[in-house]
Amino acid sequence: MTPTPPALSGPPIRVLIADDQMMVRQGFTVLLNAEPDIEVVGQAVDGNDAVAKVAELTPDVVLMDIRMPGLGGIEATRRLTAPADATVKVLVLTTFDLDEYVYEALRAGASGFLLKDASAAELAHAVRVVAAGDALLAPTVTKRLITEFSRLTGAPRAPAKCRADHLTERETEVLALIAQGLSNAEIATCLVVAEQTVKTHVSRILVKLGLRDRTQAAVFAYETGVVRPVGY
Repeated sequence: MTPTPPALSGPPIRVLIADDQMMVRQGFTVLLNAEPDIEVVGQAVDGNDAVAKVAELTPDVVLMDIRMPGLGGIEATRRLTAPADATVKVLVLTTFDLDEYVYEALRAGASGFLLKDASAAELAHAVRVVAAGDALLAPTVTKRLITEFSRLTGAPRAPAKCRADHLTERETEVLALIAQGLSNAEIATCLVVAEQTVKTHVSRILVKLGLRDRTQAAVFAYETGVVRPVGY
């Protein structure tokens, strides 16, 4: 069962839903607007519309479908997250849990992904997690996707591997556990340290590697060989 975190204090989380299917947009709108701390501020029918609506409405989180006519979700995600001052978080939507495009979306800057058949509780939880600045990496399905498609990346890339060499031994340990889908609390238990210490390590890892969040850190770990896919 997905845990339900306490509602965030302050203004509600502003959400934009980008999907070419009207029923999906309307269904998610109804579900999210039922939450006291979440507000759907707009809908977009494709990637171009999503980019324009983000500039106009400044949402905190975009629920982004991957496969849309015109500008798809991957390129739209890249455009939204590429600017250095970008603050919007992207949560990609997919019908299948092992969609090759999802992996590309994570590399493009998405903070995680969600299956379209997710429950109302899972949907709200995902929005809160991403809005809080965390990556939606804990679900087993996300870990499986990263593991599966990291098999296709070949040998570790030398420049990226050099960046990993700048990490301390403990930071490398934490990076490996992030890539396995563990939360800060789980990593703290595994390493027998305080959760705040883990948070500090995670922050330093992201700064040293020039990454946005935990999802990109996990992708980096697999691509550079810090963690090897199962069976390799």
